[in-house]
Amino acid sequence: MNKWFFFNLFLLLTSLWKVMTGYGFPTIQIHILLGITGVFFILFNWTRHAVFSTIRNSTDRRIKIKYANFSKKAMPFHRWTGTTALIIILFHAGFVLNRFGIHLENPKIISGLLAGSVLAGVVISGWMRRIKPSGTKRIAHLRLGLTMFFLILLHVIL
Repeated sequence: MNKWFFFNLFLLLTSLWKVMTGYGFPTIQIHILLGITGVFFILFNWTRHAVFSTIRNSTDRRIKIKYANFSKKAMPFHRWTGTTALIIILFHAGFVLNRFGIHLENPKIISGLLAGSVLAGVVISGWMRRIKPSGTKRIAHLRLGLTMFFLILLHVIL
């Protein structure tokens, strides 16, 4: 297993822990429900990075073939899952800003706005790769994805 599987699991468990230990659990407000749903969609897509890293780092040919076939099955849904995550996160942001307002001194709001902006960049770069693929777009998509992962982690922790 690749280290990114463990990073993804850590982010997922941290997100679930924050929801279950705070925010009035077991009654979950709509903005929290939308946020955790968006994180599920994002982590589903980000797991492809872990799969590709495992393919690159593995020396066993059977493992490479197994993960490549798994990734090939998920590929048709990748762009649509990312787009769905963006839509869900936009609704999350809308509900949060409607309820709490935009307070730029609040680190949770800042990290959320940054993570949402980077998520939009990831989705746009992903669709641009569909139109005309290039190495530059692939690297931009990957780096934006990495940045988004750590911004989401920061947003969850704050």
